[in-house]
Amino acid sequence: MCRNSTRAGRLLVLSPSRMASALGVLLGVVLFSNSVSQAIAADVEATVVYVTRDEDPHIPLSLLDLPAEKDGFLGVQLARNDNQTTGDFLGHSYELVELSVAVDENIVSAVSAIVGKEPAIILADLLADDVVALATAFSSSLIFNTRAQDDRLRNSDCNANVLHVAPSRTMLSDGLVQFLVWKRWEDLVLVVGRHDADRLFGEALKNSVQRYGLNLIEEKSWTSVPGARRTDSGHHNLQQEIPTFTRFKEHDLVLVADETDEFGEYFSYRTSEPRPIAGTQGLIPSTWHRSQEQWGATQIQRRFLKLAGRYMTPRDYSGWAAMRSIGEAVTQTGSSAPEDIRRFLLSDKFTLAGFKGVPLTYRGWNGQLRQPILIVGPRMLVSVSPQDGFLHPVSLLDTLGFDEPQSSCRQFR
Repeated sequence: MCRNSTRAGRLLVLSPSRMASALGVLLGVVLFSNSVSQAIAADVEATVVYVTRDEDPHIPLSLLDLPAEKDGFLGVQLARNDNQTTGDFLGHSYELVELSVAVDENIVSAVSAIVGKEPAIILADLLADDVVALATAFSSSLIFNTRAQDDRLRNSDCNANVLHVAPSRTMLSDGLVQFLVWKRWEDLVLVVGRHDADRLFGEALKNSVQRYGLNLIEEKSWTSVPGARRTDSGHHNLQQEIPTFTRFKEHDLVLVADETDEFGEYFSYRTSEPRPIAGTQGLIPSTWHRSQEQWGATQIQRRFLKLAGRYMTPRDYSGWAAMRSIGEAVTQTGSSAPEDIRRFLLSDKFTLAGFKGVPLTYRGWNGQLRQPILIVGPRMLVSVSPQDGFLHPVSLLDTLGFDEPQSSCRQFR
């Protein structure tokens, strides 16, 4: 390279190879600038309909736990704000419509009054039957399941227009049992509550125990109908009943399936033998927890606390992840069409930074969001699954829940 100096400055004469390199860089800058200009000029409006049921709030067993206000919706709102921050730069706008349907109201009629017959983007904070009803009635829409954990929605009752952000019960049970394998707690007993949801989680736990080669040495059903649980007599009755009920064969840990929170919280420190409790109470598998602070999670925890005045729940997190998925798809494709968003989210171009240490993606065979499962105690994160030592040829996250060979979902294929 030759250099000619002048009083005004320095003139650089580039060799042909360096000149070509410089022109390539300049061309890249121009193309990038043009793409940004086109993105800014391309106005995109994304309307998202959030649907939930107007249910009575669940009253937790412990007075220390208060019912969460707008559980699920506030996570969606936080993500909408995040999306709009990027959208303001790109010329994209995000409208969030909240629809709360009465318990006895027809879910399809209520949603039809909002979206009509046009393809829509729907966040379904609903139980399984409502999700299936919406998926069938709005087959050209894109539905995000942010609440229902039923395994059947990912298998026999799967729909190609439904993406599952909430983990399945089997993902949760696999995450927990992997931790028990790592701890070498091999001999287990299982107590299942009297409700359908308890039975479904109990089945998931049994399948996971069998899958990972642990020993289920005893199973019992808890059939007592709770009375005044917070009265002196209620505490006294449980104090007497649980030690007798839990006279199990020799075991390492008690698994509890009590999704309705009727009895499981009382098992700790009251069982016949001093053993840990895990499942829906004690050591629990969860998609999110207020104690999570790894991988930058403190940042989202603080922002959510500022917005909501409370801690983020698993339903809030699923709503946030669904809305952020939409935002990523709109940003990358420049489209708010449900089919374009679905296609992008199921492609290898999509990843979501979900504050869990690894990128989150959707499974192409049943629409389930791959994600680590947090193993938590009441006040602290204990571990994160998948555990070390569990291998998979494609993704370690596919050791949680139904892998492609195990899936009976045919709608995605």
